[in-house]
Amino acid sequence: MKLEEFNYNLPKELIAQEPAEPRDSCRLMMLDKNTGAWEHHHFRDILDEIHPGDVFVFNNTKVIPARLYGKKRTTGGKVEMLLLTPKGNDVWEVLVNPGKKALPGTEIEFSDSCYCKVLDKTDFGGRVVEFHYDGNFDSLLDQLGEMPTPPYIHKKLENKDEYQTVYAKYKGSAAAPTAGLHFTPELMEEMKKKGAELLFVTLHVGIGTFRPVNEENIEDHEMHKEWYTVSQETADAVNQARSEGRRIIAVGTTSVRTLESAGQSGTLQSGSGWTQLYIYPGYQWHMVDAIVTNFHLPESTLIMMMASFAGREHILAAYEEAVKQKYRFFSFGDAMFIR
Repeated sequence: MKLEEFNYNLPKELIAQEPAEPRDSCRLMMLDKNTGAWEHHHFRDILDEIHPGDVFVFNNTKVIPARLYGKKRTTGGKVEMLLLTPKGNDVWEVLVNPGKKALPGTEIEFSDSCYCKVLDKTDFGGRVVEFHYDGNFDSLLDQLGEMPTPPYIHKKLENKDEYQTVYAKYKGSAAAPTAGLHFTPELMEEMKKKGAELLFVTLHVGIGTFRPVNEENIEDHEMHKEWYTVSQETADAVNQARSEGRRIIAVGTTSVRTLESAGQSGTLQSGSGWTQLYIYPGYQWHMVDAIVTNFHLPESTLIMMMASFAGREHILAAYEEAVKQKYRFFSFGDAMFIR
């Protein structure tokens, strides 16, 4: 399939610059994946769609303040760095801007007590760096780092929690699992009262989720690896629900990737590992029955995943309707419930 088949026209003013307040007051498009029929609601109306026994699976990764600003020790040139994946022993995969002159051996200083040395290049245009610092690295990140909001969000965050789900638990992401931003503690309690079961997986969001597709034929794109964990408790509960014919509802594309990566056999396996799973039309689904998601960038792997789940024509027609109705798009935007 051609990349251009996943394009759509989006006016820039529809790209949300801040989250809805309260979070569950955003708009919600409910989409029937089989017919393509849509309905317009607000997010808290998802309560009306819950069947007793539904299983919602959330990604409880926590975003770290992964954007750092520093300078090269030799020239004083300014450098922006995005931490992606910890490799152990203070070594990280990162993105560096500008990257061309960040050659192996380059030292980048972030404060008097923290610098890194570039060790190597990566196959996706990033760098491998080793940090040297005094004190605790997490504390330094909290002091020096900024939340890594996407480049299309130009408004500075009022506070770091705006780009964090209310159930975030395990640090490690370079981006938020943004479908989860619509949930409040109160809404999640109401979901339980309606008979829903709330479960959690962990996938640390890296470059794989937001890396652009540059290949003309989408099949030629290669996903970058991301680390996920499925607990025994979640695996057992999902497998029991499936055996009883109950719905598995993934909250966000990262939960989808985790469930489908660990469920290729048709049974969800507990454990941890790297996933490079790339879901586009033609993919054979194993685990997921419905998806809560945001409206994604044109020509992205995420819109391809939705097209695989609900059909390209249905998704593009729904996106066209969302533009017409002036929905808010991308990370801080409105939501879809595809069932």
